[in-house]
Amino acid sequence: MKFDDHDTLFDRKTAARYLGLKNHNTLAVWDCTKRYNLHPIKIGRSVRYRKSVLDAFILGQETK
Repeated sequence: MKFDDHDTLFDRKTAARYLGLKNHNTLAVWDCTKRYNLHPIKIGRSVRYRKSVLDAFILGQETK
């Protein structure tokens, strides 16, 4: 997957809201268990998600 250098980065709570999840800890579980690879970016102790990856994930879920 090619990433855009100017892609918007979301923190975990914002990413969860963007995906329509009720609990942002769901993303932490997905990262830990490798259920879905959303390519999280660790910046120190913070975790960020690229908007383009979340958009691709949403599109992939719609086709299932």
